Amino acid sequence: MDISAGFSTTLATPQHVAIAEELGYKRAWLYDTPQQSPDVWMALALAAEHTRRIELGPGVLIPTLRHPMVNASGTATLEAMAPGRVVVGFGTGFTGRRALGEKKPIPWAYVAEYVRVYRALLRGETTEWEGARIRMLHGPNDAPPRPIDVPIIISAFGPKGHEVAMELGDGLFWAISVPAGAKDFSWVSLLCWGTVLGDEEGWDSPRAKAAGGPGAVLAYHATYELQGPEAVAALPGGREWLEVVTQTPERERHFAIHERHCYGLNAADEVAWAAGGEVLLDQATLSGTAKQVRGKLDELADAGVTEIVYQPVGDIRRELETFISAAKS
Repeated sequence: MDISAGFSTTLATPQHVAIAEELGYKRAWLYDTPQQSPDVWMALALAAEHTRRIELGPGVLIPTLRHPMVNASGTATLEAMAPGRVVVGFGTGFTGRRALGEKKPIPWAYVAEYVRVYRALLRGETTEWEGARIRMLHGPNDAPPRPIDVPIIISAFGPKGHEVAMELGDGLFWAISVPAGAKDFSWVSLLCWGTVLGDEEGWDSPRAKAAGGPGAVLAYHATYELQGPEAVAALPGGREWLEVVTQTPERERHFAIHERHCYGLNAADEVAWAAGGEVLLDQATLSGTAKQVRGKLDELADAGVTEIVYQPVGDIRRELETFISAAKS
């Protein structure tokens, strides 16, 4: 199993990627969440300047945020800066769309056509998007010569998404739990959160909350968006979380849900945590003693996961060090 790092992109992320490289992580995946993060391509370019070995990529790009030429050009630029180290993920977008107030998912037919056009552009072909004929016109000093071949992984949910991933991707990208059909793919990346507990450290420690809490409370965010309030109410601390979130008018409720998403706890998350949500640290993240984390990784490998993408929170060096140490124990 490959051990990679995921980052909720910040201005400090390039330095954090350098730490991940130093510690032996295979890849660094940066989130494409413009409502809360610096531009993903700019951060990746800076990370390329800070590193020499680690593979770099956006995990994952959301097609509706950019014209395919923009992402093709970004890919070519990064490939010029970090030859042979570029990987690219595509998905329909969870936080990157929901936090913008977008409720309807991107149709998989749209994603598939987008990826086909993107691949054609990188091959140097003339292709078509929204009725216009397009081709990369970059000169030899502006991008590597075409074709530009980079691995592409698809974040796919459900049978239609799996079909697209199987047809157009080199692998499958997922979050939190192992998807059905994972063993149909030779490359399965699982994005996860959590923290390795210190000696005699309990689940209720402030450090464990700061490092693992942002991953645990994603259970509320994702359940609300994908299954609705009734499903959230069934979670530990879920009713208390709903009481806070529903105080915000529905038109702006996505702000209350997604604020501090993946890197902290918002007002609703704090209330839910105090009401018993801390049990999600064990249930919904890769947290525990080093031995327990190692055991969870073994179970994921048996289920078909070939790459763990671990997102550290808090003391980034400490979290990256303890996680990869547990993974390799």
